[in-house]
Amino acid sequence: MKVAVDISLYPLDADYVPPIDDFIARLHAHQQIRVETHAMSTQVSGDLAAVMGALEQEMARTFSGELRSVFVLKVFGGGG
Repeated sequence: MKVAVDISLYPLDADYVPPIDDFIARLHAHQQIRVETHAMSTQVSGDLAAVMGALEQEMARTFSGELRSVFVLKVFGGGG
């Protein structure tokens, strides 16, 4: 099943741009998903397992750092 996820990262720090750029760069390293960056969010699409696997890995890495952060996600199902 194909999905698209619209995701926004909100680092709880005045210097919020570097953690966002780092997260997006790490998503781009996952060759099995498509990543499109927009002004207020990033869209990740592909097979459900690949998208969720990449997001789980990179969100966990973000949360394991010292900086507190919030993610907002919208998941769109796309059929077969």
